[in-house]
Amino acid sequence: MATFNKYHTFLKTQMNGGDDTTGSSTAGASRIVDFDSDTIKIMLVTASYTPSAAGHAVISSASSNEVSGTGYTAGGATLASPSIILTGGEVFFKANDVVWPENALGFSNARYGIMYKSTGTPGTSTLIAYIDFITDKGNTSSDLVLQFNAAGIVKWF
Repeated sequence: MATFNKYHTFLKTQMNGGDDTTGSSTAGASRIVDFDSDTIKIMLVTASYTPSAAGHAVISSASSNEVSGTGYTAGGATLASPSIILTGGEVFFKANDVVWPENALGFSNARYGIMYKSTGTPGTSTLIAYIDFITDKGNTSSDLVLQFNAAGIVKWF
């Protein structure tokens, strides 16, 4: 089963109140992610993107490799019904599964799904985590469904 891998700068900026301490123009309070009220999206990108958990901080690092095709909206899909759950000393982020409907003119080259906080500006939209599909996925012959674990998408403990 594939799992999400966190971007290191995301966690650092969360723990530092939005400052990634690199002097980057993308640092600041706008980088803090409020999971149940901010717009959290999943963008699909091709194998041309090489994830850098330690080096990438904003969606502009990946957006030039975004898939395209009928049934896919540029910028990705917004996660519906987001919530934060505290249970047994662990914090879980939950949201509804994401579906890209089947379409013969869709895409067949999605290698990674990237979760990020969308500010509407790629240079300030914070990367949170990515999932490696291992092989290319698409929606040309059936729906592409990201079915999240019922316990939660991401867990912090």
